[in-house]
Amino acid sequence: MSNAKAFWKKPQGLLAVSLALMIVGSFFAGMFNTSFYSVDVKEISFKGDHGELTGLLYMPDGAGSDDPRPVVITTHGYLNSKEMQDAPAIEMSRRGYIVLALDQYDHGDSRWTADIPVENMFGTFWVYSQFDAAKYVYGQPYTKKDENGNAYVAVSGHSMGGFSSLVSMYMDEMNALQTGYRMIRAGIAVGADFSYAGMIAPQDQLQAAFGSRTVGVIAGKYDEFFFNKSDAEKTAKEQEVQGTVTRKDFAQTASGKAFLGVSGDRAAEAGTFYEVQSGDVVVEGKTVRPSQPGERIIYTPNQTHPWNHFSPSATADLIDFYAHAFEGAVSPNQAKANLGSGNQIWWLKEAGNAVALVGFFLMFVPLIGLLIKAPFLRKAVTDPVPAAPLPATGPKKFAFWAGIVFSALLPAVLFPALMDKQAGGLDTLSVISLVLLGLGVAGAIAGFATGRRSIGLGSALLAAVSLVMWLVFENAADILPLGSIFNEPTTNQIAYWAIVSALIMVFLMLSFHYFSNKGAGTTFRHYGISLNASAIVSSLCAAVAAVVIGYLVLFALQAVFGTDFRLWVLAVRTFQPEHVATALRYLPFFLFYYFVTAVGLNANTRGRRGGYLLSILLNVGGLVLWLIVQYGKDFMTGVALYPGQALNGILLFSLVPSLAVAAVYARKLFEKTNNVWLASFLNALLFTMITVANTAMFWNLV
Repeated sequence: MSNAKAFWKKPQGLLAVSLALMIVGSFFAGMFNTSFYSVDVKEISFKGDHGELTGLLYMPDGAGSDDPRPVVITTHGYLNSKEMQDAPAIEMSRRGYIVLALDQYDHGDSRWTADIPVENMFGTFWVYSQFDAAKYVYGQPYTKKDENGNAYVAVSGHSMGGFSSLVSMYMDEMNALQTGYRMIRAGIAVGADFSYAGMIAPQDQLQAAFGSRTVGVIAGKYDEFFFNKSDAEKTAKEQEVQGTVTRKDFAQTASGKAFLGVSGDRAAEAGTFYEVQSGDVVVEGKTVRPSQPGERIIYTPNQTHPWNHFSPSATADLIDFYAHAFEGAVSPNQAKANLGSGNQIWWLKEAGNAVALVGFFLMFVPLIGLLIKAPFLRKAVTDPVPAAPLPATGPKKFAFWAGIVFSALLPAVLFPALMDKQAGGLDTLSVISLVLLGLGVAGAIAGFATGRRSIGLGSALLAAVSLVMWLVFENAADILPLGSIFNEPTTNQIAYWAIVSALIMVFLMLSFHYFSNKGAGTTFRHYGISLNASAIVSSLCAAVAAVVIGYLVLFALQAVFGTDFRLWVLAVRTFQPEHVATALRYLPFFLFYYFVTAVGLNANTRGRRGGYLLSILLNVGGLVLWLIVQYGKDFMTGVALYPGQALNGILLFSLVPSLAVAAVYARKLFEKTNNVWLASFLNALLFTMITVANTAMFWNLV
């Protein structure tokens, strides 16, 4: 028994546990993804009119050319990939429908072929992805059609995938006017209204093009982006709110009522199918197809925008919608077609994914523990270093804890201004930087003039950091500009926030070192900043080896079980070579951030009770508080703290857990190596790759 306990405490034991978690989690995720192996799930790729599209094809047993079935094409939103459509893909395929979970162009593994001017970036992928996929599906022998050649295909998508679905039905109708058949029978947009789709055609003509199709919308009451009242509908108080992170009820707006065919003075009922006259399709002032009756429905769950992905109620709405849209068209062999919408197993697949994700993150510490025993890599371990002395006096203790709180809160306070590069906020920060620059210069002059070299040197360094901050604020537009080099919009935002946050941390750490800690005998060695070249190179090699091994495990398990490692919006997924090239371009910026945080976390938490928890709070405490206040106020009052922060708040749902894990790595690997290098390299390599591979990447920006 004692030998067994000793084994689990060793790196080999913990590594075995992590591998077991990944294998077991992937096994169960694969089992539920295939509905207990009754559905064949495989990744496919095909040529669309605008590039290469990829997706996961869910083919139930028996379905095929001999037993064609209704097909559901479901796709993701702006920042996601096909795997985010697990819930509808699993639930509809286990009910006997064929499902294609689609990567839109420039997402996941799909690629837009033509060059994309930066200014046209948002007018590409979502416009054509669903319609191009529908054309592919229409041509497959497994797709059921009626005697007139009309296909039993439904399109659905979340957010910009919802816009793509709405637009695809419009394009399908324009095509049907020429061919005489429709490739799409029904569609439902999740987390999307008519705002973006209106770029292609006005709402009345989109609705007219729907014709006799069955069409629905899932409109969360706390959706951060859409389903808002028009300016004409808003009260004077509502018009004062600058932003969209508010409570809403799409079924009662003018747009929602128009969709349901309800006159303006009547209340519309959510969750009810309305038979609606679509209106005439008009092209260049001429009616080319008269109005047709069709069914429309709006669901209004009490959910935020990303919540739609991870919701039994939204999934039940989708199941009910498809059952209604395909009524009478199911195959006699779809024995589970009438399975109740409350009977769901997708969440068990997500649970398996989550177990595998935990195993993945758990793997790196023991893996590195074994790697650094190798002949060259052992040089990553340097001589032990004592922790920085704790502040001894009352004033110094107060200053220390005040600095801790300030360090945790400031990145969150500045989060909106930095993520959006808001002119007002950056102007204020520029002025503050100039003031600090002046104080630093004055302090340096006074320190050197009076023979207080430490004060003079510290002030000079603070002046230098202040100058860099001023330059970063003044030239924000030229730092990480969206283009062919930095081709991920949200990664650009996060990287800029990281750069500024790291600079502020450098300023604070230098202040404490030269004006407080240095007098107590603290040196940079106490912070784990070793300048040993062999240690730095071997640390980099060990980190690269660990990340490569980790991703090889992911690729292998995905090849066997067909699933990645994820929990909701936090995902570790496979990637293409272009993702690696892009990650290398972002890597220096994130390395700077993770190096500074590794130094700061270890300098301030080593030797303290609850050091790991304190490290996590330092890294994410302020951001978590930001989320709580932002959404708490929204749920309680109907208006968020920052109503204009729609996308940025959503980004934190994956950023926060990543930074929490990075804080643990920073502490744990310091304990193994006695310096900050290996932790810095691992965090930068791993989380840059995770970020780059799991968001929109515009391959061909020019």
